[in-house]
Amino acid sequence: MDEVLQDTGLATVARRRIRTFSLGMRQRLGIATALLGDPPVLMLDEPTNGLDPEGIIWIRQLLCRLAREGRTVLVSSHLMNETATFADHLVVLGRGRLLADVPMQEFLEQHSQGRVRVRTSDPARLRATLLAKGYTVVGDDDGRWVVEGAKAEHVGAVAAREGIPVLELTDERASLEQAYLALTTGETEFAGTTPMSPTTPQEA
Repeated sequence: MDEVLQDTGLATVARRRIRTFSLGMRQRLGIATALLGDPPVLMLDEPTNGLDPEGIIWIRQLLCRLAREGRTVLVSSHLMNETATFADHLVVLGRGRLLADVPMQEFLEQHSQGRVRVRTSDPARLRATLLAKGYTVVGDDDGRWVVEGAKAEHVGAVAAREGIPVLELTDERASLEQAYLALTTGETEFAGTTPMSPTTPQEA
């Protein structure tokens, strides 16, 4: 007990009554309880619920450490983008059916299209050059070009050959949340009427 209380940051309040604990402290206590017995498999449901920012960072580090020790750590969560910071494999369920059981990176690649965000001091020339090469170029709200279905290395090479200065060049992929929505559009049990797809830049 002393070991798991230390691991979860509760050693200094070990003698306090549970009813005096905050939601975040109770969450830590639940995790401490789950760690009793040194389990080879750990199942956690929404483990970041009630935790402050420091606690969220702590739980990420704890889960990664437990996995490195050889344990199987299963986390059920609706906080997609938070889960993406530590999970390496993804299982998606929809209406009782298994929709995906793949590595995290593979899931993102399957359900999102890569794109590049680029900023230059000569935007008109860069756009014309990329369009001539067959790329789809759209403008975003902050003056950058977004090149759909491209990689930064290819866009950078095109700009370099034409002598176009590049001030910013970034590969982008959809977030886990966006990829999840793309997969489960037809599997949502309680769907509102507001579109759930991410906002896309306007074509220039």
